[in-house]
Amino acid sequence: MSEGEEIAEKVKELGAAIAAAKKEKKPIEEWKSTLDEMLALKAKYKEVTGKDLDPPKKEKKAKAAPQEASAKNKAKNEAKAKAKAEKEAKKARQRAERERREKEKAAKLAGIGQDNFGDAPMVQSKEITNKRWTNISDLKPVLSGEEVLVRGHIHTSRVVGKGAFVLLRSKLSSVQAVCFESKEISNAMVKYIGALPNESVVDVVGKVTVPDQPIDSATQKMVEISVTKFYCVNKTSAPMPFQMEDACRPDCGTETDVGAYTGEEKPSEDGLVRVGQEVRLDNRWLDLRTPANQAIFRIESMVGHLFRENLMSKGFVEIHTPKIIGGASEGGSEVFTLDYFGQKGFLAMSPQLHKQMTCACSGFERVFETGPVFRAENSNTRRHLCEFTGFDLEMAIHEHYDEILDIFSDLFISIFDGLNERCKTEIERVREQHPFEDLKYLKPTLKITYAEGCKLLREAGVDQDDYEDLSTVNEKKLGEIVKEKYGTDFFFMDKYPLAVRPFYTMPCPENPKLSNSFDFFIRGQEILSGAQRIHVPELLEERAKAWGIPLEDIASYIDSFRHGALPHGGGGIGLERVIMLFLGLPNIRKTAWFTRDPKRIAP
Repeated sequence: MSEGEEIAEKVKELGAAIAAAKKEKKPIEEWKSTLDEMLALKAKYKEVTGKDLDPPKKEKKAKAAPQEASAKNKAKNEAKAKAKAEKEAKKARQRAERERREKEKAAKLAGIGQDNFGDAPMVQSKEITNKRWTNISDLKPVLSGEEVLVRGHIHTSRVVGKGAFVLLRSKLSSVQAVCFESKEISNAMVKYIGALPNESVVDVVGKVTVPDQPIDSATQKMVEISVTKFYCVNKTSAPMPFQMEDACRPDCGTETDVGAYTGEEKPSEDGLVRVGQEVRLDNRWLDLRTPANQAIFRIESMVGHLFRENLMSKGFVEIHTPKIIGGASEGGSEVFTLDYFGQKGFLAMSPQLHKQMTCACSGFERVFETGPVFRAENSNTRRHLCEFTGFDLEMAIHEHYDEILDIFSDLFISIFDGLNERCKTEIERVREQHPFEDLKYLKPTLKITYAEGCKLLREAGVDQDDYEDLSTVNEKKLGEIVKEKYGTDFFFMDKYPLAVRPFYTMPCPENPKLSNSFDFFIRGQEILSGAQRIHVPELLEERAKAWGIPLEDIASYIDSFRHGALPHGGGGIGLERVIMLFLGLPNIRKTAWFTRDPKRIAP
């Protein structure tokens, strides 16, 4: 062994001893001599060999050239992009598979490929087939065993076990349709029926059967349809603002028929969900589907028919007068104004002036009209509208305006009798949701004077002067008094104070403070106002001036009486109010197709 190797071996032994001392945490004083000896040997080793005894430091790897680093980064990025693309492709395949399964499920639920259920093609007048539909109202036990095809709205539906129960509604009638799994009826068909949203329009084919027990939820209680085919004609696509089942609940008696109307609703007393009047009016197209509303407006339609029928049998002619006029038809300021090609125009408050012209001045003698009437009256009550339907008549008289009262009395009695005879089903449908007592009326109609009515009020402790106009509250009270005293909900008063009647009203010959005018009442509320009219132009001018009406505004009206006018009179009826009171409803908005009041101009 050379001297250098011996020195290196000794340094190694000393280094190990120092490391052991450090590990044992010995004080440096104990191993410092060893360290000094090792350092001296290292110096000697360098003298002998010319080299340091410590091992050489590791050389740092040289940095890759810029071009080489760029290639590596590119490869790395390409790998990442490839992995990302593969991941996105996998997600796309998974999404496509989900969509495929959903489409298959939707197709199955829609009955695609099935011949006994599913979504029907759009009715686009493509062809006329030999299909025959049966009205739900015509379904009777006598049809038991026969196959029928009916169309209606889904009122309610539910799936119980392997069967679906659907209440179908059309107009006033409803029937239960049942569908159970069988050899011909698949589980998919039952699920399809149960999944259809309420109010969807459907065609149902099935056999008429007689149930073991009457079906209380349907109007057709003694029959049901055992479904064999079920097709959706038009599916409800928007959320329902309310459930029709809630909209059909009977009234809970929280609304009165007089006083202010704010649209606010009191809580239901029985805790059941009910649809408020404002929500109904906001969604009137849906609200009109309820059986009660279907009945109300069929009754209203019948009133129009009976009105025409009665008057035409008495020689009256139907007329159609303008609703845009150049002057306020009854004086006052409660008119809607409009720009009529640079001139000031008005919406007619009534056909008053024109029906007088046609009756008394044009030789028709007996005329009537049905049409819109406009009142710019900011009355937010339960019995006022800004647009309503007026039923007006005007007739020539020979000696006395009682001739008009006789016509009106007979007219209303014929309408009431006609409704009770021809609309029994409709009346009962209304009563189911809006309970009321049948209207009581006498034949002939009870007649009292205005003074007699005021006297009845005073006898009941009500402060009422003979020449003071009746308030709504006093009208209502008088109706109660008359009902108790005479047993009738329907009566009329005449000889009203002249000061509370329109300018064209004929003054009373016996008392200049009174007039030849009258009002008819149902359940204590006025439904008709009428009078003998002034047919002499000089007196018309006098009365117009007393009312402060500019003669130039009604010049053509007054001029029409300068060529020989017949003595005449008539009256105007508010159709919506008649229906409201005949049916004992609490709010006139229930009898207006689409309400127009001071706060509503839509829908």
